[in-house]
Amino acid sequence: MAGFVAGDGETCPPGARFPRAAGGTAQAAGAGRGAPDACGRAVGEGFRETQAAAPTRPRSDAGGHGDDGAQAAHADRAPAEPAPDPLAPDPRDTDPPEAPAPRASLSDHLRRVRLAAADLLYPPLCTWCRAEVMDPHALCPACWRETHYIAHPLCDRCGAPLSGSEDAPFCDHCLNRPLAFRRARAAVLYEGVGRDLTLAFKHGDRLDIARPASTWMRRIGRDLLDEADWVTPVPLHWTRLLKRRFNQSAELARRVARDAGRPYCGDLLRRNRATPSQGGLGRDERRANLEGAFAVRRPDRVRGARILLVDDVYTSGATLSVCAATLLAAGARQVEALCLARVAPEADGPIFSRIEEEDP
Repeated sequence: MAGFVAGDGETCPPGARFPRAAGGTAQAAGAGRGAPDACGRAVGEGFRETQAAAPTRPRSDAGGHGDDGAQAAHADRAPAEPAPDPLAPDPRDTDPPEAPAPRASLSDHLRRVRLAAADLLYPPLCTWCRAEVMDPHALCPACWRETHYIAHPLCDRCGAPLSGSEDAPFCDHCLNRPLAFRRARAAVLYEGVGRDLTLAFKHGDRLDIARPASTWMRRIGRDLLDEADWVTPVPLHWTRLLKRRFNQSAELARRVARDAGRPYCGDLLRRNRATPSQGGLGRDERRANLEGAFAVRRPDRVRGARILLVDDVYTSGATLSVCAATLLAAGARQVEALCLARVAPEADGPIFSRIEEEDP
């Protein structure tokens, strides 16, 4: 850094500072005639003339001399910001303004009008007794009380309801019989309105029952559906299918698979022969009646797959067990079962004696 020129062209050493005057700064002290500089010499008019001829520092330098340099230094200095209020809300914490809701189109208004008109002309009715209800495809309070939904605790193998005092994971019937499927679940007990709905769906062409039945079955069989690679029904023989005009198990399986987002295949199995009705038969008689009745129709989809069998009624488990054994013999990795209704096991006597109509 070069020294300043003082007096008649003499240079003041670098780093020299003017002494402060009382009530002013060094620059103010150096502004008057004859004021001594840091070198002990008087500063005259030659200082001003020489300083004007010499190269000057930028006015932005805070260390500049003279009143102009002090003003420039203060002008370049940014004004101090006020201290933030600790109680003031942080603008970063405020939510962005919400986007305005999209305006309903004319088609939306027309759809609401049509639905309101349909509810006025055709109000929602109970699925069974046709009493008025709030939502379509629902049961009225009276029918709901007469429908015995199956819930936990239940047998981990066959899905039979258990009393709360039982600690065993299996019911007494599963402890003494082999079953080919891994687990089975049913939505309602085959009694009361549950039995009436099942028979109306099976023999009364009430295909509309498949929609609420799918909801009940998905509720109790959520774990089974999550693990299934294929959802498939228990097949009917073609002669019985021709007589009945539809396979009730296939209608349930198709609806459940679609509502749960699982793959559906309606022909993994086929029925080789028409078996006599199994109504009134015991467990061993049912198994003997079904021996060799099923065969695998799509072995490429069965090998290594986890399959969920769907049927309308679970009675003894004989039909589902024979179907599961057939699939496992063809290479299936796992077979489970899901039904709309099941017969509650009885402690004494045959549990099928009170069933008038049952799957073949």
